[in-house]
Amino acid sequence: MVTTTPLEEELRTVAGAVPDPELPVVTLGELGVLRGVRVEGPGRVTVTLTPTYTGCPAVETMAHDIERALHDRGMAQVSVVTVLTPAWSTDDISAEGRRKLAASGMAPPRPVHAADGAVPLALAVRCPHCGSTRTELLSRFSSTACKALRRCVDCREPFDHFKEL
Repeated sequence: MVTTTPLEEELRTVAGAVPDPELPVVTLGELGVLRGVRVEGPGRVTVTLTPTYTGCPAVETMAHDIERALHDRGMAQVSVVTVLTPAWSTDDISAEGRRKLAASGMAPPRPVHAADGAVPLALAVRCPHCGSTRTELLSRFSSTACKALRRCVDCREPFDHFKEL
C-alpha cells in the first residue's frame, strides 16, 4: 500500500478540483483521470494522469491546467506524466461526477462492472431530462468522441450520452 503525506493529499485535492476541459461540469478528480500526486522534494511534484482514451486531445490542456493550479499553490516544478495502465474506465467516474453529468443534461455512462466484478445487464440509456428509458441513438459521436447523441422518445429532447468504456 502506498502512503501519502498530508501535502500530497492537499495537492491531490487542488489538482483534482481542476475542471475537465471538454466537460467542465466535472473535475478531473470526479472524472477519475487523476491517478496520483507525489511530492519529489521542496516545491517539486509529479502528477500522474490517465486519459479517457489513447490520443485524447484534451490531455495537453489537462496537464497545463494542473500545472497552473499547482504553481498557484506554490509548487515551483510540476511534472504531469501520462500513464496508460491501468486503462481508464467510465467506472472511474465518481458518483458525484455522474450526478453532475446528469444535472447538466448529459446521460452518464452506465456501469461497466458492478462492485463485485459482475457485468450489469442494463442496456437502456436514461433520459437526463425526464428519466425515461425509451431513448434512441441519433449518432455514435457527438461534440467529442467520448459522447454519443441520443433523443428521448417520450419528451423528444436530444441529449449527449457519455459512452461506456
